[in-house]
Amino acid sequence: MLPFVLTAVTMLAFAANSVLCRLALGDAAIDPYAFTAVRLGAGAITLLLLTSLKKGDKSERKQSWRGAGYLVLYALPFSLAYVRIDTGTGALLLFGAVQLTMIGLGLRSGERPTVLEWLGLLGAASGVVYLVSPGASAPDPVGAGLMVVSGIGWGLYSIAGKGADNPALVTATNFRRAALVVVPATALAWGQLSLSTSGILLATASGALASGLGYTIWYSALKYLSATRAALVQLSVPAIAAAGGVVFVAEEITLRLAISSSIILGSIALGTISRTKR
Repeated sequence: MLPFVLTAVTMLAFAANSVLCRLALGDAAIDPYAFTAVRLGAGAITLLLLTSLKKGDKSERKQSWRGAGYLVLYALPFSLAYVRIDTGTGALLLFGAVQLTMIGLGLRSGERPTVLEWLGLLGAASGVVYLVSPGASAPDPVGAGLMVVSGIGWGLYSIAGKGADNPALVTATNFRRAALVVVPATALAWGQLSLSTSGILLATASGALASGLGYTIWYSALKYLSATRAALVQLSVPAIAAAGGVVFVAEEITLRLAISSSIILGSIALGTISRTKR
């Protein structure tokens, strides 16, 4: 029961990140660089307040530097992409890339997906390919490319977290170091920076709640999930995010997005049921 609860809460947090980012960037309440900096900074401060000052062991420190790099690789392209594409589309591309990255790394480490998991992977990948194929409702190619890069970063970050003995401490250190790493990029974009009260509040909510606390819970949930299953369950996020985009951002659900979501979610069900029945 605990793995299910941890995973469900995390999926809601992931979807909330997409909605909060689109709310902030879609209305130009804040620019992508400032959003990322505030988001990571808010997450770092929140987690620092929730954890002790005790340092982790040597392996945890090494992991946190690696994790911080993966976190920036995910967070900055994520913000830049959401200036160009809708909430549900971005979430589909993000977690499609996450799935391919995590399952690929799982295979490399010796995991062997079942036949149904392979079918689930192929089905989900085909749904993403259909979503981005040329056409009137295809997403912006630059935005799509940035979101795929972001998904690779998140997949690497998730795999790194499977070895975390102290999820809260590791996540706190990841955020603190990622916030420092993103400072140069923000400084280089100084002329493009724009801030407003609403933008700062949305970025803070994304960092403190949906990211800081959400990612800590995710690192806890990863202990119970194989790389394959962790990748598959995250593909439930696009449907949640798309619904949030309709409710909170007044976005429309296109036929292409609806079909893609159906294919991907059906593929997730196929892949995860195979593990459940074993």
